[in-house]
Amino acid sequence: MQALMQADVQVRQNRTMKRRSFLEVGGLGLLANSTTLLQAKVAAIAFPKNARERLAVASYPFREFIQYPGAKPRQDGKARMPLTDFPSMVVQRFNVHNTEPLSEHFVSREPRYLKELRDAHKKAGARIVNIPFSPAGSFGDSDDAKRRAAVDDARQWVDAAVMLGSPSVRAHIEGIHGTEPDVERSVASLKALAAYGRQKQVVVNLENDDPKSEKAEFITRIIERVASPWLHALPDFCNSMLVGDSEYNDRSLRAMFRHAYNISHVKDSEVDGGKVYRVDVAHIFKIAKSSGYRGFFSMEWEGEADPYTGTQQLIEQSLGSLEG
Repeated sequence: MQALMQADVQVRQNRTMKRRSFLEVGGLGLLANSTTLLQAKVAAIAFPKNARERLAVASYPFREFIQYPGAKPRQDGKARMPLTDFPSMVVQRFNVHNTEPLSEHFVSREPRYLKELRDAHKKAGARIVNIPFSPAGSFGDSDDAKRRAAVDDARQWVDAAVMLGSPSVRAHIEGIHGTEPDVERSVASLKALAAYGRQKQVVVNLENDDPKSEKAEFITRIIERVASPWLHALPDFCNSMLVGDSEYNDRSLRAMFRHAYNISHVKDSEVDGGKVYRVDVAHIFKIAKSSGYRGFFSMEWEGEADPYTGTQQLIEQSLGSLEG
C-alpha cells in the first residue's frame, strides 16, 4: 500500500513538472496572484539583440506619399508610392528591415493583395513586425451587434497578419460620442479577440493613442482584466503628453511598458492643434530598459520636419540609446 501511495505521489509530481515545463517553454509566464497575469510572455517571437535590427519604420508618417484608397493627389503633383514599394524604400533609405504598415494604407485584405505585399517585403529583405488597424466599430459599443461586428472585423486583421507573417496587430479602441469609455464591454470584446489571437498565434496590442478613448490607465485596466498573454500594451513615447504633462507621460509609459511585449512607437514630439509637445527620447528608452522590454521600436515620426528627415533623426536617437 505504501509503495502504491509513493508511486501515486511520484506520478502527480511528474505531471506537475511537465505542466510547469510546458508553461515555461510556451512563454506563458506565471500568475503573480490568483487574478492578475503580469508580464506574460509569448514565446513565438525571437527578438534580435542587435540595436538596428530592433528598429522598424511605420507607414503612418508617410501618409502624404503613399497611395491608398481615398488618398488625394499630392500637392506637388508627383505620383504616390504604392504600399508594396514601402519596404524597399525603408531598406534603401534608412537601412532598416522591419516595417509597420497601417491598415488604412492597404488596398484590400484579399489574399492576392496580401501575397503581393508579403512578396514585396521578401524581395526587399524586410518583414512586417506589427499592423495597426481600426476595426469597423467600437469594442465598447453598447449595441451588442455593433460590438460583435467590431470583433469580427478585427479577427480579419488577425487573419491578414497570419498571411503576412506579422507577429502582432494593434487594435484601436474607437470612442463613442457622448459617453465615457466602457471597461466591461471593452474587456469582453478584447477577451474574445485575444482568444482568437492565441488560436492564430498573433499578439494583439493596445496603444495609448486616442486621448479620450485610449488613455494609458484605461488600456492597462483592460489588459489586467483580460489577463491573457496574447493581449499586450503598445507604449507610444509622446501620445500621453496630449492629456498631461511630462510627469504624467512618464507614469503612463511606465505602466504601459510593464505590459508591453513586442512593439513600441518612438516619437520625439507630437503636433496637435498647432501646439508642439516634446519628450526626452533617451529618458523614455531608459524607462523601456528598466521594465525589461526586449521588443521592437517602430519609428512613428510626428514632428515638424518632413517624415524622411524626421524618421532618420529618430533612428539616430534610438541607436544612440540602444547602443549606449
